[in-house]
Amino acid sequence: MKRRSLLVAALAAPSIVPAVALGQGMWPNKTVKFICPFAPGGGTDTVSRLMCDQLSKILGQTFVVDNKGGAGGNIGTVELARAAPDGYTLGLISVASHTLNPMLYTKLPYNPDKDIVAVSRVAILANLLGVTPSLPANNVAELIALCKKEPGKYSFASSGPGTSLHLSGELFKKMAGVDIIHVPYKGAGPVYSDLMAGIVNMMFANMPSMLPQVRAGKLKGLGVTSAQRSKAAPDIPAIAETVPGYVATSWYGIGAPAGTPEPILARLEAAITEALKSADIQKRWNDDLGLDLPPPGRAGFDQFLAEDRKLWEPAVKASGVKLD
Repeated sequence: MKRRSLLVAALAAPSIVPAVALGQGMWPNKTVKFICPFAPGGGTDTVSRLMCDQLSKILGQTFVVDNKGGAGGNIGTVELARAAPDGYTLGLISVASHTLNPMLYTKLPYNPDKDIVAVSRVAILANLLGVTPSLPANNVAELIALCKKEPGKYSFASSGPGTSLHLSGELFKKMAGVDIIHVPYKGAGPVYSDLMAGIVNMMFANMPSMLPQVRAGKLKGLGVTSAQRSKAAPDIPAIAETVPGYVATSWYGIGAPAGTPEPILARLEAAITEALKSADIQKRWNDDLGLDLPPPGRAGFDQFLAEDRKLWEPAVKASGVKLD
């Protein structure tokens, strides 16, 4: 009896490995949830939806965006980090989740280097300084002069404390020597109506959400936060042209829970690479949203992240922000 059991087990065992491999090779065979850890209406939401559209076409299954905003992106990022590593929960990672929050939060509820696999960056972007149309400043120098003339009168909005939008403003305050009041909102999307109405005077926003507003004449775009002008908006000066040394750039990527099987990661990485080569994405990135294309894939991410953390450290220190 014992011999018969062993024989049955031996005959069954070889079939197990091919079945598992086949299951991974067929990924995805059902809907994939894609967590965007910010509210709808901002640049993170726009990029998440465009990438999900492309991945749905390439991989033949629906990728659904699930907005999980709050706590500077931590709520959605924690959900991603704790999700089952089966390829059916993915999410947007960014300068917030992997660079800023580890420096800002005293007790971060996830480890960006251990709990999440960074599969690929998908965009590099500058933030854009936009002001309400009625503000009597048409360039960065005029804005600085206006703010210095009446310290504490003017305000800048952000999508929340400790975000790249907030820290871009804090670094500007320090380097330009101006006193402007920070007004945090719950996400970048809700700011625009107040900004256009002049309830708040200015905002540093991700290019994908603000550039269309500037091109439509609803806001005035005074400067980008990259070291040089953006290829997508070469008519808008870099803030560094007026405030030497000012740089505050951001990025978006796609991550998966740690432990996701390598065949799934490899197929996802290949699909992202294909998506970024598509004419549709390149047009939307370059012509419409003001995004630059990074090298795709996992290679070099650790080195990039180390450099990014060094870049943002002065802004974090300037803000004096510590979050719980």
